[in-house]
Amino acid sequence: MTFNSNLAWKEASAAIAANRDVLLALAGVFFLLPSLAFGLFFPQPEPAPGLSEQQIMALMGDYYASAMPIVVPMALVQAAGTLAMLTMLTDRSRPTVGQAIRQGFSGMVPYVLAQLLLGIALGLGGGLLLAVASLSGIGALIVVAVVAVLLAVAYAAIRTSLTGPIIAVERERNPVLALRRSWQLTSGNSARIGVFYLLVVVVFLVLMAVIMAVTGIVLALVSGGEAARIAAAVISASLGAGLALYFVAIIAAVHRQLAGPSPDMAAGLFD
Repeated sequence: MTFNSNLAWKEASAAIAANRDVLLALAGVFFLLPSLAFGLFFPQPEPAPGLSEQQIMALMGDYYASAMPIVVPMALVQAAGTLAMLTMLTDRSRPTVGQAIRQGFSGMVPYVLAQLLLGIALGLGGGLLLAVASLSGIGALIVVAVVAVLLAVAYAAIRTSLTGPIIAVERERNPVLALRRSWQLTSGNSARIGVFYLLVVVVFLVLMAVIMAVTGIVLALVSGGEAARIAAAVISASLGAGLALYFVAIIAAVHRQLAGPSPDMAAGLFD
């Protein structure tokens, strides 16, 4: 069927409105709190003036290496939270929050394995292409290879974006089959879905940038130092959790539209 982005947005917004309290609680636990903790305890370093590009890259490399012990658990928690919210949005049996969370953690391993398999495949293919282009020593060819890899990553992300709903809604626990199923569902609609995702992300990023800029000015005027940093981290984490919540609802709506209703899916999505 032809993907309808307007319908997907309306369904996602209606689903969030109908389950607002529960979804906000899940988004707060699985996205807001981990992001806030990361922002407070692992603040991103600000490069000193005069540093070269290589020094900045080395600084950021050291930063992410030191933050890795919290990045990995945070990614796992957010994966479980994504599946839990998908369960709340789509399971017609109306599970409790505890049941949705258990479903989220039960599907976390195949979900993460699916992402790892996709990442390894893209890394090997993209790395090989970039290596061949680099060996040629032709600048234009290297640029073309980089663009091709970025486009391939974006395309693969769109085609496999329904892996989460397939694991949470269809209860598919084989990561390879989940990826294949997502690829099949998005066939013929990848361009429409990609543009839809892009528009949503751009709108949210613009809103976040405006809100952070305005609040930054206000915080600088009414407070300073540590208080301003904490307030900014809270606002940033809250906005990020909101984006995550809407994107999960959008992915659920896209899956529902392309897969069609089934006994295991939410016939009463907005009850």
